[in-house]
Amino acid sequence: MSGSHDVPRLPVADSSAVRRACWRLLKDDGPAMVKIIVLTCLASLAGLASPWLLGRIVTEVEQGDTMASQVDRLAMTVLVAAVAQLVLTRYARAHSHRFGERALSRLREDVVDRTLALPARVVEQAGTGDLVTRSSVDVGTVASTLRNAAPDVFIAMVQVLFILVAVFVLHPLLGLCALAGLPPVWWASRWYLARAREAYLAEGTAASDVAEALNATAQGARTIEAFGLRESRVLHTDRTIDTTYRAGRRTLFLRTVLFPVTGFAHSLPVALVLLVGGFAYLDGAVGLGVVVAGSLYMWQLVDPLDRALAWVEQLQRSGASFARIEGIGVVAEETVPDTRQPADDRIEVSGVRYAYHGTHDVLDGVDLTVRPGERLAVVGASGAGKSTLGKLMSGVGAPRRGSIEVGGVPVAALAAAGALGNRIVLITQEHHVFLGTLRENLAMAAPEAADDAMLAALASVDADWSQELQDGLDTHLGAGGVQLDAAQAQQLTLARVLLADPHTLILDEATALLDPTTARQAERAMAAVRTDRTVIAIAHRLQTAQDADRVAVMQDGRIVELGTHDELVAAKGTYAALWRSWNGQDRRPAKTGAQSERDDHACD
Repeated sequence: MSGSHDVPRLPVADSSAVRRACWRLLKDDGPAMVKIIVLTCLASLAGLASPWLLGRIVTEVEQGDTMASQVDRLAMTVLVAAVAQLVLTRYARAHSHRFGERALSRLREDVVDRTLALPARVVEQAGTGDLVTRSSVDVGTVASTLRNAAPDVFIAMVQVLFILVAVFVLHPLLGLCALAGLPPVWWASRWYLARAREAYLAEGTAASDVAEALNATAQGARTIEAFGLRESRVLHTDRTIDTTYRAGRRTLFLRTVLFPVTGFAHSLPVALVLLVGGFAYLDGAVGLGVVVAGSLYMWQLVDPLDRALAWVEQLQRSGASFARIEGIGVVAEETVPDTRQPADDRIEVSGVRYAYHGTHDVLDGVDLTVRPGERLAVVGASGAGKSTLGKLMSGVGAPRRGSIEVGGVPVAALAAAGALGNRIVLITQEHHVFLGTLRENLAMAAPEAADDAMLAALASVDADWSQELQDGLDTHLGAGGVQLDAAQAQQLTLARVLLADPHTLILDEATALLDPTTARQAERAMAAVRTDRTVIAIAHRLQTAQDADRVAVMQDGRIVELGTHDELVAAKGTYAALWRSWNGQDRRPAKTGAQSERDDHACD
């Protein structure tokens, strides 16, 4: 297998958690389940009438003491029972499908809520392939089960139970024959179920690996071409596809054992009822009508068993998918939300240690206090941990040890409770434009904001282009709508910040990837959101540090110097060396934004 299996993965819920989740889906729509059960039982009872009535007709005709009119009445009753079964089954299926759609709707909402609640560090470590596969392919698999498999299997199992009881009531000897197929079914099912869950989980994991490999190749296409990595990426993708193929062969092998055995098992009772019933009739132990009715019941048994077997693979596949979906919730519950209100806007970083993988700490005992209204620059060489500290201070993940609090409340706990957006906001080089209208993109930051407030926020960040949109705030952005360039996307992001009105901004070199002209425009727009706020600037360019109230110098995951620009230059320490180096770089040809970004984030 490829090395991708060493990558941290999102967890998978255990069987007990899946059972509890299934029970919640059923319990949340209890009245509908009662209707489904009642209608299914009535339909099954109606289906039992026809074989019994046909057996009675045979018995009466055999005895020779019946009239044609009586046969006609019994035949008409058979027809009425068949129609009743058809109508009842139709409504039972309709209610089952509606129940499935409602349950699926609740499941999709839960998946979205849990996905949004995932700590960013978990998503970064596990990769997007696994998360995308769970929220699309796995949800689709469960959707197919809720819409089709679950209703079919439930109705089939009720019919099987009623038919077996009816055969026993008809004659105990025939009932024993009807049970002859249970031992092989029990053995095959137990053998299959003992292996199916792990096999289908492995198949889902392999599908995630393929999605991750394709996603990484697509996103890094330019890097792959630049460094001649085409062959290695093709080889890596081939390995992941080979793993998927072998996982698929494993589940196929399980089905090739289950289906033939169970197919034989539900044909065996039919043959036994005919054979044993025939000999019993010859001996006078049972009537011909009883043998006919028993045979018809066994024939009725074939259809529901076939339907149940046809869906058994889907049920196992969806069970594994459901476990993967519920696993998202396991991660989302790791950070306990905190709804306390911070006492003030002071940010306290105490003894913070943090590691992306294993035990190697990117941050190693960081202590820092950020005063309300302060402008703090965080500087250091590449790999010093500047961006990591900025992410943790914005609530993107929690430290391995130590604490980061705002007003005495853990930042990560506030983020988990969804209460951090109006207090601390992180602005990076990535400015996402969501599919939807301009109003919807802005309302994400302040759902109750009026149109006037949105327009004022756009005007404050010099987003003059918004006034030229034909549909104004109702203009659709993204694919199929207006495409915003990098500067416009950043202005939209900054307008969101103004609407959210946070007390602290964390700027991780938000203009590093822009060309000089666009960067100057963005800097002017950013000035509007810096006013009257605490600003923490992750400063890869030291001209930002020169204008800050204080400068925190990071080295090897620690803060080694803290003071004003003039104080640190006079101290002739690490910052002074960085400052001399920066001034030396100013006399050399300037790097492009992309080159600077690659250098600055080589290790951060």
